Amino acid sequence: MWHDIMNFRKLGGYRLELEFDDGKRGVVDLQNYTGRGGVFSNFADKEYFDAVTLNKELGVLCWPGGVDIAPETIYEAALVAEAQESYGK
Repeated sequence: MWHDIMNFRKLGGYRLELEFDDGKRGVVDLQNYTGRGGVFSNFADKEYFDAVTLNKELGVLCWPGGVDIAPETIYEAALVAEAQESYGK
């Protein structure tokens, strides 16, 4: 299911704290995107990664050059990470 990102905060490194339109919050670590190549190859440049913005109209995180990550992917990653932290995995 698609949930818009309402707000985000940079936590350092490649970690972002996110707030979604259903009131849920979570933290994602996007470090693994640095080795994916393609449109994400620029993530290896930390300054590029730190240029992240929120397109409030679409509810997605965006980077220069039109790069974004599907909101359903971010939502799932944030909630899985939150659940793992809550259950001590």
